[in-house]
Amino acid sequence: MTVDKFRQDAQPAFVLHTYPYLETSLLVETFTRNSGRVPLIAKGAKRPKSALRGLLLAFQPLQLSWTGKSELRTLHKAEWQGGQQPLQGMALICGFYLNELLVRLLRRDDPHEQLFEYYQETLAALNTQKDYTPILRHFERRMLKELGYALTLNEDAVSGKPLNLDEEYCYEVERGPVALNGSDNNCGLQLSGKTLLDMERGDYSDVTTRQQSKILMRYILNHYLGEQPLYTRQLLRDLQKL
Repeated sequence: MTVDKFRQDAQPAFVLHTYPYLETSLLVETFTRNSGRVPLIAKGAKRPKSALRGLLLAFQPLQLSWTGKSELRTLHKAEWQGGQQPLQGMALICGFYLNELLVRLLRRDDPHEQLFEYYQETLAALNTQKDYTPILRHFERRMLKELGYALTLNEDAVSGKPLNLDEEYCYEVERGPVALNGSDNNCGLQLSGKTLLDMERGDYSDVTTRQQSKILMRYILNHYLGEQPLYTRQLLRDLQKL
């Protein structure tokens, strides 16, 4: 009996996005617990009698089996694991925002088991909580940390001193907050010490903190995303909810 060393069976996974592929198939971007982001071809998935039809939905826990060693592998089986209620309304748009971040920032075949768990927890939170701002900020921070871009939020990047609630800081990407020296016209993004310390504690109850933290995370993510804007961010901006 020949063993296919490139075969993966029953891997916990989520669908991030699907694209039409040829006449009857789909190209499926998946986020798997053990293999990271994996692109799969679901052959015949658009056919009415396909066993895959109706299974390859975003935000639903799946077990996927595939084979292949090329950049695009072939999906053989998908099994729904249940337990996750469908996202609706603003929670659904927030979910698509998470998926777009993962598609854009995760390298293929780069496992992030902890990030997979965070993602699963975040989907559950979107289903049960109505205040989406702390949910998204927590996930963005966790994701950046898992990708090697952890944020410094509680100390001055130059002096190493703890931040002062009442001072203003300039946040430098890949460095952290730096105390403003009078009128610093070269500051990329000015924030209050309170905002940064609130973010460190995960406290988004203050209106200014909510506003400034959104601007900070957009500023940092733009640095890693490059020039192409996020489609879902535009949707969220239009709805004035994020």
